[in-house]
Amino acid sequence: MAIEAWFMDDTNEDPRLPHRPNPKDLVPLDQLAELGVLYWHLNSNDYENDEELRNIRETRGYNYMDLLDICPEKLDNYEEKLKNFYTEHIHGDEEIRYCLEGSGYFDVRDKNDRWIRIWIKAGDLIILPAGIYHRFTLDTSNYIRLMRLFIGEPVWTAYNRPQEDHPARKDYIKSLTEKVGLPLEAH
Repeated sequence: MAIEAWFMDDTNEDPRLPHRPNPKDLVPLDQLAELGVLYWHLNSNDYENDEELRNIRETRGYNYMDLLDICPEKLDNYEEKLKNFYTEHIHGDEEIRYCLEGSGYFDVRDKNDRWIRIWIKAGDLIILPAGIYHRFTLDTSNYIRLMRLFIGEPVWTAYNRPQEDHPARKDYIKSLTEKVGLPLEAH
């Protein structure tokens, strides 16, 4: 089962709500791929033995892994951290998240600066390219368990918008206009 993604409505209601416009304005996986967003659906019930996950990690060089529970009971400074996650930002490296339990939203900007909401659930692995403007929030379930993957030593630095002069942002914009290379096949 593929993730669901849609262009968000313009309301300022609780960010944990779906923010689906009426009528729905769905975004297909190939449109996300054009933005550099990659997706796989894996078996989160057996992630320790998943050959496909192992192949993705080896092929893309993800040698660091940790697990993060985001919920009021398990995350120190929960409200402050969720507010920081929801502040629009970029990273100098890819953001790789594999949802093992629960659900939440990654919002990314498209080429016209519109928000696309991506609803991830158990089994969804998503890769956001370095330099893409994005943010994260939980949905109304208020719980997600994520595997975080990284190349080398993790650097969790977020650069809040605007960051048009950041090297990762410049490279990202260049990749959108030049269509350099092909990503590892995702589905």
